[in-house]
Amino acid sequence: MLKLLKNFDKKDWLIVLVALLLIVFQVWLDLKLPDYMSEITRLVQTEGSEINEVLKQGGYMLLCAGGSLASAMIVGYLTSFISATFSQKLRKQLFEKVQNFGMEEIKKFSTSSLITRTTNDITNIQMFIAMGLQMLIKAPITAVWAVLKILDKSWQWSAVTGAAVLVLIMMVIILMITVMPKFKLVQKLIDKINGITRENLTGIRVVRAFNAEKYQEEKFDDKNKELTKMQMFNQRMMALMSPVMYLIMNLLTLSIYFIGAYLIDAAQMMDKVNIFSNMVVFSSYAMQVIMAFLMLAMIFIMYPRANVSAGRIREVIDTETSVKDGKFDKPTKITGEIEFKNVSFKYPDADEYVLKDISFKAKKGDTIAIIGSTGSGKSTIVNLIMRFYDVTDGEILIDGVNVKKYKQEYLYNKLGYVPQKAVMFSGSVNYNVSYGDNGKEKSDKLIKEATRVAQAKEFVEKMPKKYETDIAQGGTNISGGQKQRLSIARAIAKEPEIYIFDDSFSALDYKTDYVLRKELKKYTKDATSVIVAQRIGTIINADKIIVLDSGSCVGVGTHKELLKNCDVYREIAYSQLSKEELENA
Repeated sequence: MLKLLKNFDKKDWLIVLVALLLIVFQVWLDLKLPDYMSEITRLVQTEGSEINEVLKQGGYMLLCAGGSLASAMIVGYLTSFISATFSQKLRKQLFEKVQNFGMEEIKKFSTSSLITRTTNDITNIQMFIAMGLQMLIKAPITAVWAVLKILDKSWQWSAVTGAAVLVLIMMVIILMITVMPKFKLVQKLIDKINGITRENLTGIRVVRAFNAEKYQEEKFDDKNKELTKMQMFNQRMMALMSPVMYLIMNLLTLSIYFIGAYLIDAAQMMDKVNIFSNMVVFSSYAMQVIMAFLMLAMIFIMYPRANVSAGRIREVIDTETSVKDGKFDKPTKITGEIEFKNVSFKYPDADEYVLKDISFKAKKGDTIAIIGSTGSGKSTIVNLIMRFYDVTDGEILIDGVNVKKYKQEYLYNKLGYVPQKAVMFSGSVNYNVSYGDNGKEKSDKLIKEATRVAQAKEFVEKMPKKYETDIAQGGTNISGGQKQRLSIARAIAKEPEIYIFDDSFSALDYKTDYVLRKELKKYTKDATSVIVAQRIGTIINADKIIVLDSGSCVGVGTHKELLKNCDVYREIAYSQLSKEELENA
């Protein structure tokens, strides 16, 4: 928890200092009240005392109470401000850290867990700072100050107060030992419930198509019941705190008056008034001591969960990103060139290589196609070019420079990526096509041209607001083929040196696929294109086709060359097209 406080800047620490001074002032005012109460008690029992003197002391008490209230309100505002700004900075830091994660780190934490850490865990810390900061400062000051004021009153009363405090401390320690491990489990269960909910929402069509609603409900219900059971245990344990606290407070008050009665009975007449006055003051201060420990107990109730949340956030922030950012960001003499040199790759903690000794080169204007059976490593090549992962052996050069040396921002400005699964963001068509920053301003003309090339113009201009029509998050209000075409338009509008299409034409019909590739070839004639595809028709005119089988390159060449000398390619080709179609292509 303390490690996260480095997010506090000078302004925050200044506010904490002001809050500290105001809390000290508030405690001083609260502890002055019993003194005035003692004076009023003495005046009431002293013959000849004037009512004005009693009212004067009462006025001082009202001023102290008003000052204490004003201080508490200001401190409450300051701590709320600190907690809110701290959470804002922490949330931003966490989001930026996750943005820089490679796929390895994303898979390590899981999406649902990262969402919980960015929301629920930070909220727990915010609540602890907002409430705990006041109590954490006020409680020890109140306890020490109050104890110092009552030490010389009576050893019997002090002994009873000490025993009450000891019981409170023991109870808090027992609760901490019992509940702390459970809070860690609670946060993990929240992760799981978040994951199940996301899975259900994402796959709602499949769930309904397979009549799996009941299965999903049972799956959710199991985790929900487990979380509820854990939370009920924690809440029951914490619920013991309040009645025990009030029991101790009431027993302490009773003990003080019980002892006071014996002391008054045994004292001389002149001392009885002083002892009674001291008893009233002592009981007030003793309650302040107990209230201080009650505040500490409240902190201990909140702290375990906040500490667990802080640990989970630190786990993300302290995670080293496997894909390190380079420093190279200068123009190169060569543009649009990709070269794989003896590239091999295996996923972290895996024993077998996904890619083995892959080598090829693509020059500016070339169209390179990658084909192979499912699981042969096609998309892995794209992931390595995009630096979602780094190669295990060998090296990948873009424009003659190792991709590891590039600043990622500079590298991505060179690349136009169309993923296998088209991703749409909530916003207009215009927003989705012009998405991102490539160091270039995207004009309306460019956006319309990109949409035309991607064969999306026809359906976009039929929409109610055309290019300003809203697209739902995930593109749920358009078809799969429309999403794919807008995704391609987004890459075209970026005007990169290198286009990467990761099986990006699979949702298109053959006619649209053919027309789109024809227009794309014209528009991107000066750029390099890397196409991952399952269809022979999509890659048949590529300048170079790379055939993968179980992670190894088993053929490189044009369509006609591979038909003659590559068995794997020939097998794929004949499974999709007839002999006549292939020979006439």
